Amino acid sequence: MTDADGRTGRPRPEAVFDALGADYEKAFAGSEAHHASLRWLLDRLRPGSRVLDVGSGTGRPTAEVLAGAGHDVLGVDVSPVMVDLASRQVPKARFRLADARETPLEDASFDAVTVYFSLLQMTRGEQAGLVRRLTRALRPDGAAVLATVPVDADDVPHAFMGHPVRVSSFAAAGFVDLARRAGLTVVEEKSALFTPAHPDAEPEPHLYLHCVRD
Repeated sequence: MTDADGRTGRPRPEAVFDALGADYEKAFAGSEAHHASLRWLLDRLRPGSRVLDVGSGTGRPTAEVLAGAGHDVLGVDVSPVMVDLASRQVPKARFRLADARETPLEDASFDAVTVYFSLLQMTRGEQAGLVRRLTRALRPDGAAVLATVPVDADDVPHAFMGHPVRVSSFAAAGFVDLARRAGLTVVEEKSALFTPAHPDAEPEPHLYLHCVRD
């Protein structure tokens, strides 16, 4: 591999998602569970809420749905291609090329944060650290949605839509524990099996945690 994040042979997430571009949206846009999760969040938000979307991708569906409902959405993503696509596709939201692990975040500055499947290419320690940071950025009683593929995997090689990646995740109980240790109350857990619309994709278990800040 010619693109790595400083650890030999580890693919950079931005390189993977730069290459995928709009194909990622086409593969995952049909997830009814994702749209149901957004409806849960919309039911909790006050008008004009400030929302941080971590790993915002092409802006669809998350930023598009939330901004379309009148909320102030800031999306952050490490992929320049994704940020460009999102900025053009969802002009009602704002997008920033940034790594959420390093971006300065003021305490209690957001009404909600969304993290849809953007933790998977981080180490387990990085995932836990980021969720703690995002929890601190939430206002009291703010909402958080965390979504992942709930498998017991610690920095394992994987082919994602034809691209080599390294994946870390937790089984369902471990992911719930990560959220709770970060200071979140898990209001509900939703599980789904989803097959992305891509010839190289396989059925994936998806887990959505709907949370509020303690």
